[in-house]
Amino acid sequence: MPVRGIRGATTVEENTRDHIIMRTTELLEQLVARNSIDVEDIASAVFSVTEDLDAEFPAVAARRLGWIYTPLFCTREIPVPHSLGKCIRVLLHVNSEKRQEEMIHLYLHDATKLRPDLEHHEKDRYYKST
Repeated sequence: MPVRGIRGATTVEENTRDHIIMRTTELLEQLVARNSIDVEDIASAVFSVTEDLDAEFPAVAARRLGWIYTPLFCTREIPVPHSLGKCIRVLLHVNSEKRQEEMIHLYLHDATKLRPDLEHHEKDRYYKST
């Protein structure tokens, strides 16, 4: 079975444990639902946060959702000047028979600014929400 990558990102208003867990949970739940993923098919997940977020690991949200046996990794984004702040990103590696173009990538809240090039594809593989 092929492994597919699914991207997602969201932002928080505050660098607090509750906000990080809440927005990461929202993102993961929507990625799983929109892509019809079984948690056991998630091979691994890589989370990154911008340097202004350090109140909690986003992987905590995945564990709370029951991703007990899924390998999770958290890292920090490269601090590029003028880039989007208070941002949480995730790259899911999913075992799936779907083609890569069938995967739905999500950009929520202010993270919609990350991919302005996707405006044409919004109805297809990408979902943007504010």
